[in-house]
Amino acid sequence: MLCCKQSKSKMSIKIVCQNKKAYADYFIDETIEAGIVLTGTEVKSLRQGKANLKDSYVIIKDNEAWLLNCHISPYSHGNIFNHDPLRTRKLLLHKKEIERLRGKIQQQGYTLIPLKIYFKGPYVKVEIALARGRKKYEKRDIIKKKEAQREIERALKNK
Repeated sequence: MLCCKQSKSKMSIKIVCQNKKAYADYFIDETIEAGIVLTGTEVKSLRQGKANLKDSYVIIKDNEAWLLNCHISPYSHGNIFNHDPLRTRKLLLHKKEIERLRGKIQQQGYTLIPLKIYFKGPYVKVEIALARGRKKYEKRDIIKKKEAQREIERALKNK
């Protein structure tokens, strides 16, 4: 029989989808792993990799965290038991975590956004981030820095 620490270290992580635009649009201050309440056909659809986190966000309502606008496509072999692709899904967090996040969200400029959905062993997890929005000029500055870095790397490669 395996000890809990051994079994956790052997758990494989399979990323289903990522919100790559979040890193461009937000300053990520903190990330948290949360479970998610799903139906059977949603899990099967996620195993096929059919999910999209674009324009999705997390709200805290009645001491519970909810994931909104996350699109999980209907399962191809599901019939009447298929789910609504954009339904609101409950996130599983401890009460203390929710209260701490609520306090930070109430500060001006902070929001909760999902970064990725992945399988951790048999469980579906969502990585959510406490983030602050970027201004347009900040985004332009970051793009300029990346381009300058690429040019430097090209120049070093060509020598």
